[in-house]
Amino acid sequence: MLTAYPGVHALLFHRMNHALWNLHLKWLARLFSHIARWLTGIEIHPGAKIGRRFFIDHGMGVVIGETAEIGDDCTLYHGVTLGGTSWQKGKRHPTLKDNIIVGAGAKVLGPITINSGVRIGSNSVITKDVPADGTVVGVPGRLVRKHSDEEQKMQQNRLETANRLGFDAYGATRDAPDPVATAINSMLDHIHAMDGKMEKMCAALKQLGAEVDVNNMPDLGECELRSVDQGGNPAADEEKIESE
Repeated sequence: MLTAYPGVHALLFHRMNHALWNLHLKWLARLFSHIARWLTGIEIHPGAKIGRRFFIDHGMGVVIGETAEIGDDCTLYHGVTLGGTSWQKGKRHPTLKDNIIVGAGAKVLGPITINSGVRIGSNSVITKDVPADGTVVGVPGRLVRKHSDEEQKMQQNRLETANRLGFDAYGATRDAPDPVATAINSMLDHIHAMDGKMEKMCAALKQLGAEVDVNNMPDLGECELRSVDQGGNPAADEEKIESE
């Protein structure tokens, strides 16, 4: 991560350049940001304000303008532009609140606000404010849906199940036009629902006096580790399953 990950290098450079910019050493800050762009392929203006746990994946072609503001826990994929639409002084670039994912090639333009929890689809062009917990796709960007409280709870359950499985959905949501991601999200919903029903069934059986031993059930996060530790061969396991 420290030696061969351009997203990390670009962010470390920006932290230093932003400090120089605030000390009014603007030429020096711009010089170092130009060097960082040459080294990483990521252009971040030293005047941009970036929060904690900011993540740039792949990174090449990312552009972040001078007056852009990014909150905590945001992720940008390659080719994303947080740009301006005019040469006027003042606020010209977008503001991203917390927990936002911007897909590859998306363009977020102008002094607009993207509220917390938004997912922006790949290659979208956004020029208007986006409400919290929404999904935006297309050119121009259109709000696919704003998730209800029940849907937000389902998404949280899905995220918890995915974390237990050690799976990262790459920022995809149920609304994204990706059949594989949609199928995997459906599987995560089904697993979560099955876990809840099993817990209720075990509790009911115990009330009826049945002895239900659930202590030997492995945690989902331990299954993969166990197969690796025991030298398991996934390909051979699949062939065995198919033969059975």
